Amino acid sequence: MGLMLGLAGVIGLLLGLLGGGGSILTVPVLVYVAGLDPKTAIATSLVVVGTTSLVAMVGHARGGRVCWKNGYSFGLAGMAGAYGGGRLAAYVPGHILLLLFALVMLATAAAMLKGRGRETQPHTGGPICPRRLNLPAVLFDGFLVGALNGLVGVGGGFVIVPALNLLGGLPMHAAVGTSLLVIAMNSAAALAGYASHVSFDPHLVMLFTGAAVVGSVVGGWLSKRISGNALRRGFGVFVIAIAAYLLHRELSWAVVDEVRRVVLEHRDFFWGLMTALAILALYWLRGLIHHHRPLGGQAR
Repeated sequence: MGLMLGLAGVIGLLLGLLGGGGSILTVPVLVYVAGLDPKTAIATSLVVVGTTSLVAMVGHARGGRVCWKNGYSFGLAGMAGAYGGGRLAAYVPGHILLLLFALVMLATAAAMLKGRGRETQPHTGGPICPRRLNLPAVLFDGFLVGALNGLVGVGGGFVIVPALNLLGGLPMHAAVGTSLLVIAMNSAAALAGYASHVSFDPHLVMLFTGAAVVGSVVGGWLSKRISGNALRRGFGVFVIAIAAYLLHRELSWAVVDEVRRVVLEHRDFFWGLMTALAILALYWLRGLIHHHRPLGGQAR
């Protein structure tokens, strides 16, 4: 129990300090330390991460580092995706969800090690929150992040922060504070999707959340005093190690057969999913082409 509460404090610390990252640890801790089944762990993590994000947001809001209009726009789109992801999780076996979670962890670690968005859109004075939004892009990214959050219980801070920084035009410290609002909104909607098919242990939820909240208060205090670059990169390496452990524990021929069975039973859904992924790939390629900077010159 002591180890679990200590790890919960670390999760809260990272949420308060970086606006994300701690939530990526919650599910593995609840599965391998607390002994919960994968779906119960994911649903419990939504309670813990959502509550902790709200508490961590208070300090940022008092410091004027929460852009409410940007957060609500991103968060409302994310809530729609999160609720759908939570409902979809009822039809996906727990072992498959853990494998998806491991893949998300690897993508998250790659983003952290690259330090994506850390040096973009610096604050140069004037209002910290932009008056105009790239609303279609914000809603699109919000929905995708929310769906991911709902399906595998990831708060998405390391996706939300760069999206708010790059698309919303928020300086980094405002993107961190605003991301906590979005994470709380997404977690609430995803929890609504899980509530119909998962139950909780109230005692465990209160203990874990309490320790995480304490850590988030400390993290919010530290966020004004230290840079998160070194911590972000070190945590990225740690996340890769956890993802590798998850893949080692969960990947087997039995799981491969289970995936094949799910695909065969829901063939139409997966054809639709592949179509949606193809559309997303084209959208990403379009953005890459239009934002490409030729060598020796600058984009106009």
